[in-house]
Parts: sequence; C-alpha cells; structure tokens
Amino acid sequence: MARKKREEEHENHERWLVSYADFMTLLFAFFVVMYAISSVNEGKYRVLSDSLVNAFQNNNAKPSVGTAPQGKQVIAPIVAHPESAPKAPENNKLEEQAKRMSGMADDLRAALGPLIQQGKVRVTQSARGIAVEISDSVLFDTAKADLQNTSATALRAVAQRLTSTDNLIQVQGNTDNQPIKSTQYPSNWELSAARAASVVRLFADTGIAPERMVAMGYGEYRPVESNDTPDGRARNRRVTINILADNRDDVSVLTASQPQPAH
Repeated sequence: MARKKREEEHENHERWLVSYADFMTLLFAFFVVMYAISSVNEGKYRVLSDSLVNAFQNNNAKPSVGTAPQGKQVIAPIVAHPESAPKAPENNKLEEQAKRMSGMADDLRAALGPLIQQGKVRVTQSARGIAVEISDSVLFDTAKADLQNTSATALRAVAQRLTSTDNLIQVQGNTDNQPIKSTQYPSNWELSAARAASVVRLFADTGIAPERMVAMGYGEYRPVESNDTPDGRARNRRVTINILADNRDDVSVLTASQPQPAH
C-alpha cells in the first residue's frame, strides 16, 4: 500500500500542457504558412487582373517593375495612352500630303478669286486631289478650241502654282449636247479633246513638265447639269483641271478613277 501511495504522489497531472503547446506551435506554423501563401497570391492576382483589363481594352502595354507586399517584385503592365503612341509613317505622310494639297487649293482660289466670284471658276478639293473647273466662256469662243487672250492670263496663274510641284495633272474637255459638224471638228469628241490639248500646251509652255500631264476629251458624255436648259448647257461646256494627290510614277494613274457622269 505504501508503494502504491508513493506512485500516486509522483503522477504528473499537467501532461496535457505538452500536447497543448505542440498544438499551438503547429497552429502558429500553419497560420504563418497561410499568410505567406496569401501574400504571394495577392501579387499574382494583381498582375493577372491588370493583364486581363488591358487585354479587353485592346491597349498596348509594356511590362514595368512594381512592388508587391513584403517587398516582392512583380511585373505589372503600364497601359500606353493612344495619344502618346507614335504615329505610323504612312499616316504622317497622308497628313502632310493633305496639308500640302489644302495649301495648293488656297493658292489657286486666291489666284482665280475674281473668276470664282463671277461663277466662272470652281475650285474643289477631295481625297482624289484638287479640281479646277473653268467655264468654256472664259477660255474659248463658240465651237473653237483656240484660247482667248484673256483666258491665257488665268491659266498661267494656275500653271505658275503648279510648276513647283510634282503632282500629276489631268485636263478634261467637256461640251454640251448641241451637235457640231465642221471640217475641223466633226463631233464634240474632237472639240473637247482639242480644248483640253490647248490647255495642256499652254501649261507646257509655262514650264510644267509634259510627262506630268494628259489631255482627255469627253465630248457631251460627262454632264454635270441637265442639257435641257441654257444654264445647264453653259455649265456642261467646261474644262476641268485635276491636280491628283496620288503621285505615283506610273502615268496610268492619270486615266484611272474617272468621275461618273451626272444623272
């Protein structure tokens, strides 16, 4: 009995503290590991989120070094603003060409100002180039293709502003639908072509390179107004000088993309 009593006196009733301490240690280690994992995922999540937003916005992005929690470095995209992106060389070329053509059109309007005010000349600009439409009454006598003395002054003013450029020039002769039949001009085809050739010849004499130009006669088949009225027929009797914006060396551009007749 004495021996059993001594064993009971030495029994340790606080052994549970050892298990509790081990459990707390493991629990602490578990939370440390979880915290470390969550910190790394936060940085990765930020990169993934920014990349997805950038992809759906179709913006150009380039990588940049950012700082994640706990001092970890991650790669984060920097979205480039569209206005700060460099323009394509072709776009710059088109803008320069448009500005140059616009300045040329303004110079031609200034040179032909009085005739424009009288409604005898029209200067228009489009993506194709500049069109200077001149009434035949300014240039020729009825059923004639020889330039009047007064018209030569206006045409030389136009030519002087084109000698310093390399744009291709297309001169179109047009008539109304009134028939003409003479030894020199059997039809309106010959008359319109001869009138266009007279303008081209004057331009060449003024200093414009002949290889930059072409003369074409459309006769009565490209009207811009109805031929049923005197005013309409007067408008259709015209010479149109097209200064083309497309400066390809191939002269076939001079006969391409012809305007469609009015309906």
